Amino acid sequence: MTRELEPLPLTGERTVPGVPEENYWFRRHEIAYLALLEHCAGARVLEAGCGEGYGAKVIADVADRVIALDYDELTSAHVAKAYPEVDVLRGNLACLPLGSSTVDVVVNFQVIEHLWDQPGFLRECLRVLRPGGRLLISTPNRITFSPGRDKPLNPFHTRELAPSELDSLLTGAGFVTEQLLGLHHGPRLRSLDAAHHGSIIDAQVRVVLGDGVWPPDLLRDIGSITASDFVLSAEDLDASLDLVAVAVRP
Repeated sequence: MTRELEPLPLTGERTVPGVPEENYWFRRHEIAYLALLEHCAGARVLEAGCGEGYGAKVIADVADRVIALDYDELTSAHVAKAYPEVDVLRGNLACLPLGSSTVDVVVNFQVIEHLWDQPGFLRECLRVLRPGGRLLISTPNRITFSPGRDKPLNPFHTRELAPSELDSLLTGAGFVTEQLLGLHHGPRLRSLDAAHHGSIIDAQVRVVLGDGVWPPDLLRDIGSITASDFVLSAEDLDASLDLVAVAVRP
């Protein structure tokens, strides 16, 4: 029997699946789950800041157990109803509601830029991980997301990070950075950038800040994007759109 669920409301920041106008951002977030999924195989995984829950579902297909944690009450209730294969906890990321050394992997995608105490959160991640456990983390690259600014352009963000800043935060919390990657547009997305006057991102922003009417060709191109249209690379980190890191608890 198909579950009839009310979709989570769009907040202007949280990404949800199944919305044509949101597909670029959804796929840009999805690639991190797919690219790092191997680290979750057979593991006990905490997703700290699970949002809509689609990523926790992806992880649950390979993990031994997934604990989906979010502070928002509406979000937690939605995840519990929409994705019964994951265990849902409601709690504050500043004090993770798990015992020490109890999980193999912590996943934190597109969340740390929202937090006021980023070092404290990372220390909490270190605490709940078993020795040898991994933190998988992604965040917008400050250099390209809010170029030339220390204060983020996005009003939902407290502090955005450059590549060296993310690495310093991880090592300062006690992690060893195993991988630091940057997310870029792949060949097909670069061709769409050219088709939309140099940037498909800017084309979307113009619609949102303008009359809200989506040109059919732009909406068609956004809807056609898949996670495979993005690439992750250790090269040219400063020019990347997002940063993706794998860090190990010694």
